[in-house]
Amino acid sequence: MQAIELAAEIDQNHQIHLQLPKNINSHKAKVIVMYEETEQDLKPLKLGLFKGKIQMSDDFNDPLPDSFWLEGEL
Repeated sequence: MQAIELAAEIDQNHQIHLQLPKNINSHKAKVIVMYEETEQDLKPLKLGLFKGKIQMSDDFNDPLPDSFWLEGEL
């Protein structure tokens, strides 16, 4: 498998148009699109969505038993 990097613009129709080099033979290919997020793309976090749905056990801060470290079991 080979890879090349091409610069491209995403147009208003959410499309990308690419022209591959002539030395690339026709066959199937995978396309991965990596793009920079702008402030418009980032949605603000909404706090409190899981309020009351997560619980922590009373022994959360207690040391783990030796069997966890030595055998990988609780």
